[in-house]
Amino acid sequence: MEKTEELYYTSAYISEFSAQVLTCEEKENGKYAVVLDRTAFFPEQGGQSSDIGTLMDDAGAEYSVTHVSIRRDDNGDQIISHILDKDLPVGAKVMGKIDWNHRFSNMQQHTGEHIFSGVVNSQYGYNNVGFHLSDNEVTMDYDGVLTEEDIVKIENTVNEAIWQNIEVITEFPDSEKLSSIDYRSKKELEGDVRIVTIPGYDVCACCAPHVARTGEIGILKVVSLQNYKGGVRVSILCGKRALEYLRGQHETVKKLSGMLTTSDDKVIASVERAFEDNRNLKAQLARAGEELMEYELSRIPADRTDVFVVKATDIDGNLMRKTVNSLAEVHSGVCGFFAAAGAGYKYIIASGSDNKDLKMLQGILKERLGAKGGGSSAMIQGSIADGSGLSEEILYELISAL
Repeated sequence: MEKTEELYYTSAYISEFSAQVLTCEEKENGKYAVVLDRTAFFPEQGGQSSDIGTLMDDAGAEYSVTHVSIRRDDNGDQIISHILDKDLPVGAKVMGKIDWNHRFSNMQQHTGEHIFSGVVNSQYGYNNVGFHLSDNEVTMDYDGVLTEEDIVKIENTVNEAIWQNIEVITEFPDSEKLSSIDYRSKKELEGDVRIVTIPGYDVCACCAPHVARTGEIGILKVVSLQNYKGGVRVSILCGKRALEYLRGQHETVKKLSGMLTTSDDKVIASVERAFEDNRNLKAQLARAGEELMEYELSRIPADRTDVFVVKATDIDGNLMRKTVNSLAEVHSGVCGFFAAAGAGYKYIIASGSDNKDLKMLQGILKERLGAKGGGSSAMIQGSIADGSGLSEEILYELISAL
């Protein structure tokens, strides 16, 4: 098959081009894979998502290009396929148009990643062993640990490189020149090797489109850092994506400052005070709940054998357990606490000095009320999804079978 001319290597800024359909193959999913004699659509490879856009035939009919893939056939020839939702006749002449916003965003992210990985490699000696660039995220995996302090230093250095507006050089050096270049690469390469150089910061083998000068990246922001496979995974955003992220963060801070009636720079202190107030209120509420429960328990006759407390509101689990233990110390039979949980109930049941087998009661609750739970012969707990059939009368009826 005739080799497709890769226009994205001629210039990353070619967004429209003419071409002819070489083949059109229907896929199992009802899509069509179209091979062109030339293309500016960059296919998915090297961890980067493909370009998207449209093809238009001579009659003005438009075809959406939703994905572009690259593979080698049985003869080792490279096949670039444009995935369409309808077929194009072989030999048809088309005009291709790249979704430029999507392409340029990928260019910003990828060139930013090169500078970042170059700095990590030169200053810390770590290699980029994993890279993923999609429409939603950009992640890099490094084979060494970076701290939050390291990330701040690297981020500052990368943005200095961006603002210096350095020329980004892309080339296919001949074998003699290539042998003299010290470049980064995640794998052994064969055939023509494309080298992307950002003077002073990085030299790396890469097949993807890049910006012409670093200033076009605008800004790089690290958005997350996590330990990953003995090293770290770093997530970044560049250019417009970084602006949108920072705008969202700013809006969040503005909303919080409005809710807390404070200035943006005092939001953290206000949130800390709110958390402390909340903890104090919870403690006060817990104490009030315990006092109220103690009062209610004091009104239960001490000579009653079995006791059930049923509440139509949600009750803290610790209070439920504490109440059940207190009841079991005084009353010899079955002591249980049921509290509302959604449309049903959660429960804890303990056995008093009569040592009745509560595993049997758990089975009865499951059979009669659809309960789910577990425990021992001395204490069980669980939940009932539908509490419409639950009442104190039903509960006393159930324990009569023990």
